[in-house]
Amino acid sequence: MSTKSTIPSLLKIKDYVTLTGTTIGIIALICGSFGARDAVSLGFFLISITLGTDLIDGYIARKTGTVNEIGKELDSLSDSLTFGIVPAVLTFQAFKTGTIYDYFLVIGSICFALGAILRLARFNIIADPGYTGVPTPVSCLLMIGYFYSNYFHAFALGGLNYPFLDFSYYFVPFLLIFIGWLNITTHIKFGEKSKIVYVIFILFAPLSPIFGLIGILNPTPLVSLTVSIIFLMLFILLFGWVLLHSFILNLLAKRRKEV
Repeated sequence: MSTKSTIPSLLKIKDYVTLTGTTIGIIALICGSFGARDAVSLGFFLISITLGTDLIDGYIARKTGTVNEIGKELDSLSDSLTFGIVPAVLTFQAFKTGTIYDYFLVIGSICFALGAILRLARFNIIADPGYTGVPTPVSCLLMIGYFYSNYFHAFALGGLNYPFLDFSYYFVPFLLIFIGWLNITTHIKFGEKSKIVYVIFILFAPLSPIFGLIGILNPTPLVSLTVSIIFLMLFILLFGWVLLHSFILNLLAKRRKEV
C-alpha cells in the first residue's frame, strides 16, 4: 500500500464504527473528570455502549472481508482507551475517599490500565490466533458490574450521597491489580473466535446500558436494590467464570505434563 495514501482512503466502514466507540470513550473520560457520582455513572454507561461497538466492528470486518492493518491498530488503541484507561479513571473517581487509601486506589487503577494496554500490545505481535489472558472487554465488564452493584445499593439506601458498601473501598485496589494481572497472564487462553466469550457478551453486556439507563432515571429504592443485586450477580458469575476457566486450564496443563 502506498505510503502516500490519505487517512480517509485507508479507513473502511468498520473503522468508523471503531472510531465511534473511541469517541464515546473520550466522552466517558470527560464525564469522569467531573468526579460527581452521577457523572461517573454516565461514564460507565457510555463505556458499556462501546462494548457493543467493539463487537459490531469485528462482525462487519469478518462479514465484509475488510480486515486491514490500520483497522487492527485502531482497534487496539481504542480498546486501550475504552476498556483500560477509562474504566481505571472512572473507578478511581467512584471509590476515592480523600484519605491515604486513595494512594492504594491510584496504584490499582494504574495496574488495571497497564494490564489492558500490555495485553493488547502482546496481542498485536503474537502469531497465535487465540486469546491469551482475559480479553479487555471482559475485564471492563467486570468493573462496570462492580460499580453499578455499589451505585444502586447506595441509591436504594439513601441516594448518591450515601456511601458505597464499606468492604468495597478496601477491596477495589486489589481487584484492579488482580484484573490487570488476569489481562497479561498466560494461564488463561481462549481459542480463536471462542464461542464462550461471545456467549458471555450476548448474555451480560446488554444489561449494563439497560440498567445504567435506569440509574440515570432516578429509580425507587426497591428498583435500585433489585438492580444492585442483579449487577452483583453479574459480577460474581463473570468473576467466577474467569477464575474457574483459569483453574481448569492449569489443571489440564499439569496433567499433560504428567502424562
